[in-house]
Amino acid sequence: MQAIWYDDMLSPVGMLRLVAGEAGLREIGFERGRHRASPQLSWQRGAIAPLALARQQLEEYFAGMRRQFDLPLQPLGTPFQREVWRELTRIPYGATISYGELARRIGQPQAVRAVGAANGRNPLPIVVPCHRVIGADGSLTGFGGGLPAKRHLLSLEDRIAHGDLFGTAAHAG
Repeated sequence: MQAIWYDDMLSPVGMLRLVAGEAGLREIGFERGRHRASPQLSWQRGAIAPLALARQQLEEYFAGMRRQFDLPLQPLGTPFQREVWRELTRIPYGATISYGELARRIGQPQAVRAVGAANGRNPLPIVVPCHRVIGADGSLTGFGGGLPAKRHLLSLEDRIAHGDLFGTAAHAG
């Protein structure tokens, strides 16, 4: 059995629980939301290399200094889920797509509901940017960390992508 470590990190979207094995990051869990990462009895609290690297890159992301993550990842999921998650990593920073578009991109345009379910089971939110998937009508739909967190992440990326790190455009006028 592989050893699993975890650590908690305070972020602008609340406390995040980072979970990793020696081969890479396995989960990012929100303190609040659908899929909280509760420590298992066999998990150890500690700072191994994948956790330290994930923390550093997440801090850079939230500071507006990182648009892509370069981390060893070890998400657990079905082959279909992993295919959806791989495609999520191809959504450009600051952009959004619909669930239907995501289904088309993996070559399964009729599988919109299955794609939505796989998106909702993404164990690595933020790093694997499931927050960039929205409803066909442009509405924000479910997110494991809650809609306020999704709104925050999309707003951060929009500001950074458009050169407005301090949010001045939103307050000008």
